[in-house]
Amino acid sequence: MDALSGAGLRRARGRLGAPSSGARAPAAPWARFSAWLECVCVVTFDLELGQALELVYPSDFRLTDKEKSSICYLSFPDSHSGCLGDTQFSFRIRQCGGQRSPWATDDRHYDSRAPMSLQKESSHYFGYVYFRQVKDSSVKRGYFQKSLVLVSRLPFVRLFQALLSLIAPEFFDKLAPCLEAVCSEIDQWPAPEPGQTLSLPVVGVVLQVHIPSRADKLDCGPPKQCGRESLLPTPLVLSSVHELDLFRCFQPVLTHVQTLWELMLLGEPLVVLAPSPTVSSEMVLALTSCLQPLKFCCDFRPYFTIHDSEFKEFTTRTQAPPNVVLGVTNPFFIKTLQHWPHILRIGEPKLSGGLPKQVKLKKPSRLKTLDTKPGLYTAYAAHLHRDKALLKRLLGGLQKKRPPGALATLLRTHLLELTQSFLVPLERYMAGLMPLQKSITPWKAPPQIGPFHQEDFLHSLEHAGPQLACILKGDWLGLYRRFFKSPHFDGWYRQRRREMAHRLEALHLEAICEANIETWMKDKSEVEVVDLVLKLREKLVRAQGHQLPVKEETLDRARLYIETAIGSLPKDLQAVLCPT
Repeated sequence: MDALSGAGLRRARGRLGAPSSGARAPAAPWARFSAWLECVCVVTFDLELGQALELVYPSDFRLTDKEKSSICYLSFPDSHSGCLGDTQFSFRIRQCGGQRSPWATDDRHYDSRAPMSLQKESSHYFGYVYFRQVKDSSVKRGYFQKSLVLVSRLPFVRLFQALLSLIAPEFFDKLAPCLEAVCSEIDQWPAPEPGQTLSLPVVGVVLQVHIPSRADKLDCGPPKQCGRESLLPTPLVLSSVHELDLFRCFQPVLTHVQTLWELMLLGEPLVVLAPSPTVSSEMVLALTSCLQPLKFCCDFRPYFTIHDSEFKEFTTRTQAPPNVVLGVTNPFFIKTLQHWPHILRIGEPKLSGGLPKQVKLKKPSRLKTLDTKPGLYTAYAAHLHRDKALLKRLLGGLQKKRPPGALATLLRTHLLELTQSFLVPLERYMAGLMPLQKSITPWKAPPQIGPFHQEDFLHSLEHAGPQLACILKGDWLGLYRRFFKSPHFDGWYRQRRREMAHRLEALHLEAICEANIETWMKDKSEVEVVDLVLKLREKLVRAQGHQLPVKEETLDRARLYIETAIGSLPKDLQAVLCPT
């Protein structure tokens, strides 16, 4: 252990005497509510103002003017969509900074256990919308137009869509009193605990959901009903809080699923031009979810309009298009975003039992400002060969009228295996950069994680590449080279390196706690013993704050070592390190 200077000892006397634990503050109002939602908004159409924010609940939640404007514009389909009746869709906006509410929650516990793709957003909000437009002769324009919007940092699209389908019809009938009652019910829900199956009562229904955990198997079935909930009404079991039906979403683009997977993997800019916000948002969310378990590290907007505050930023021609997946419905974007390298135009969804007409691969030069036909407009050439067997199995399943859920599972499994085949060599190479456990000694700083050399990794693919396990052939080497330049490699590498650094810290703390502290202290000065106390305290704080993979018995032993070390010091130093 390095010696502590005299200045360091004085610093210890001045600032590190406070005990590490204290009384826990009582739960703030709306603390449970804010574990799920930021707020609920009601957006209505005002003849003079256009879309207007009628209500934000709880009223203490603060939205900036820019956020309010974005929520108002994104909560209504644009005039090209012509949505009558009830419509559900979602959007995603950038947070504009500042403290949001007096009941903000600590996300570290949830984020440390949730899959990376389901961690809470730190700089964006999701908006989950239930829009109603019906004829109403009592209104001047002849239509009742209103949206109920759930604003959250959780990407639980399935859960919040199901919640909206239960509460929105009630709200449109009873308005504000109903909304207040619903928010109070949500404020009684347990927090979203990864790995747990929860029962969430609302408006006389119990939603039963499983919150995914990093420890879960990737293809777990629907949650089982818990025996202790038997006194509640029969629950409405959701098979997933976040997974959309990929087969339904990708039906018009099944022949190009692999090309789209590559574009997502490489973080390429893509515009999805759809006939409605529902189709637009579902396609964008399906595309960004097809990389699981890899976290999607680029920006994405399931529904985007010309009124969005980032409109100029995304449409400028003075620089390359940003790494964003944009979902739009206004044909004006074809002209505005003609310089983008990839544009996917999809038509109206067909309700017939057969497979809808597949969009064709077309050159960007064939884009027309008006009346552009459905197609994937791109000059990109896929690195991997198309899996014809997959399309055959999906078509066969349709003809045999297999359940839609089975076809969605088939497609999701294919994409999951494809992503895993791509990631396994990267994970294997990264694991080789971790120092050996025998090189970690208690009284020296832990060794460094090795550097990631891209060329070394590419050479390793000859005998440990994805081509050995995956049936798909093609230019895997070229795909990796392009992947190294993408935001997803940077995001993956940073996350893995952070996890390895935490593992190193944990192993180092374990090595210290397995050593004989009394033997070590025999020939050490007071300064060195104080240094040990300070460093052990710091390691305890980091272990708890960063949720390090350390056993509780190791933490207990570290606390015992701190007590032992302090007990060996003179009374005046003990008083400084442990004030009463």
